[in-house]
Amino acid sequence: MTEVPPTRGTYHRAVDVARFGDRVATNPQVVLTGSDALEALDKQGFWAVVMTFEGALTAVRFADVRRGEPVAPSASWTGLDDAWRSSLDADAYRASVTEIRERIAAGTVYQANLCRVLEHDLDESADLDGLDALLRKGNPAPYAGRIRVAAAGLDVVSASPERFLSRSGERLVSSPIKGTATTADRLLPKDVAENVMIVDLVRNDLSRVCHEGTVDVEALCAVEPHPGLVHLVSTVAGRLRPGVGWAGILDATFPPGSVSGAPKLSALTTIRDLESVPRGPYCGAVGWVDADRDEAELAVGIRTFWAERDAHGLRVLRFGTGAGITWGSDPDAEWAETQLKASRLVGLTASTRDGRTTGPAPTPSAGSPPPRLPVGAAPRRPR
Repeated sequence: MTEVPPTRGTYHRAVDVARFGDRVATNPQVVLTGSDALEALDKQGFWAVVMTFEGALTAVRFADVRRGEPVAPSASWTGLDDAWRSSLDADAYRASVTEIRERIAAGTVYQANLCRVLEHDLDESADLDGLDALLRKGNPAPYAGRIRVAAAGLDVVSASPERFLSRSGERLVSSPIKGTATTADRLLPKDVAENVMIVDLVRNDLSRVCHEGTVDVEALCAVEPHPGLVHLVSTVAGRLRPGVGWAGILDATFPPGSVSGAPKLSALTTIRDLESVPRGPYCGAVGWVDADRDEAELAVGIRTFWAERDAHGLRVLRFGTGAGITWGSDPDAEWAETQLKASRLVGLTASTRDGRTTGPAPTPSAGSPPPRLPVGAAPRRPR
């Protein structure tokens, strides 16, 4: 896990908020990163958490947390056009799929998740609360989240369908997603093989921090519908050993197996070799930890938008998409899967709060072909 130099700060901004399901947290008190953040998650308080795929952890402690029916954000959203740039274009992505298959044939890796990051210029006045409202209406997700803490540099909207880790006392649960299609009858044997492989990896990860004999696969390859597509989802659970804190849990399990590959270390090497930009919050963890109650819910940071500054200080909106590559993968099909996963949510960014569309990408209905996204070139400015 990458260390980040610890930083601290005290902030009181009315606009700062964290929303997860029916939980709304306001009045942030402290921002921690790195080892300080890990230690704090075991002590006290309610923390909003963002951990990048590269291992940079930021945790914000909020003083006020309420439960109840979520109130839709009131911010407006001006739809974006189709001028998205991609860190890997179609040819580069297909070539990388071929390279992974060659590494599988050589026995260096069994499965690797290959991702690309989309990027769009973003106006300084754009408020991601408006995009959050569009996603909650147009793409509801079980692990949706919104974190905005300006002083921490966090401006994230997630419509994640995937649980990375949930904790309730000693019980630790992970629900990896592997296998995606427009409808259940289009799922392939390759999807099942991917899922089973990652379930085995997750079992191994949890066994490092759970009581021996308590790690169990509670569901295997369940078909789960989501807007515009279906996933294969498995659930693995175990009973946490006494004295194991968040540093130990994340050291054993992060990054999530479903968005890295197997064996994990070999897959991470493959990802570093082939992906041209850091993933950031995409494929990391987004969620909350309640240290007072020994509870937590961390989503895998997929179907996630985040706003940040590029290398030239200009504001951009980013979104990641990817696919799991095995020996049975077809380069064209894997590229199409990244398009499918991105199409609905990128299509929603073209909408306004009143339902008008400013871009050409409509939101597809379940089972319909996804709108064609621009292939794009590498991002205009390197990160």
